[in-house]
Amino acid sequence: MNPQQICEDFLRKEIRYNSEHHILPSESAVADRLLDRGIEMKHVYEELHGKLHLHPPALSLLLGLVLSAAAFWSPEKIQRARTARDDLTKTNHQIAKKATELAMLLERRSDLHNTSGFSSATHYHVCAVLEAASQHNYLFTSYVQNRLDALRGQFDLKYWPSLSDFVQVLALDAKTANMTATDPLTAAATAAVRASKADFFKALFAAIEENCADNYGRLPNGFKLSDRALASLGNCALDLDPDDLVDDAYIKRFRQRERSGAK
Repeated sequence: MNPQQICEDFLRKEIRYNSEHHILPSESAVADRLLDRGIEMKHVYEELHGKLHLHPPALSLLLGLVLSAAAFWSPEKIQRARTARDDLTKTNHQIAKKATELAMLLERRSDLHNTSGFSSATHYHVCAVLEAASQHNYLFTSYVQNRLDALRGQFDLKYWPSLSDFVQVLALDAKTANMTATDPLTAAATAAVRASKADFFKALFAAIEENCADNYGRLPNGFKLSDRALASLGNCALDLDPDDLVDDAYIKRFRQRERSGAK
């Protein structure tokens, strides 16, 4: 069986599995693109097989990483990830602002209760708020509420934070939030200021590194694809238009920038 047939059999198997289990349609779409562009991918399959055939699980693993990177880290999806990151930042800013305003209002209401001669019969104890918020939580009412009630009865109001103090902590937490990616692929793909095709290759490189033997993965240490193979992979997996194709020189410049940035 030749390298192309081995690799394409894996792709067809992935498509069939995803279809039968109604999962990962984006990865199946990438696999379809690779199959449709078999002529362009022939030399890539030969290189992959030549470098990984002595590590049987590694070949299917690498192809799976390509499907995943192209499906979830295409330029369009990376741009959406950047937009979501910006939205999260703005949301934290809004929470900080509104929570600060709410803390001030709660403090003012408390002062009015103490000085105006009027009461609005609203919550004033954090435990009461916790109980009200958890009244439909079976686990809370079954295992926590009685213990909390006992603790509340043991310590009077001066031992607990005020509602305004409680909310002010939420404001400070949101204001000082430190934005970080939750996985290496997201971090690599969204590191640049603007989205580009390079983000896909960054995500793929991060996935390869994460799955190398040094990180207890199945890819051999030092595994590296040629510039030509990477260019063809990107062109086919991302289904780039003829005017937007990348070549060996693009990959070479990309690698040089990555090496310079790592120093």
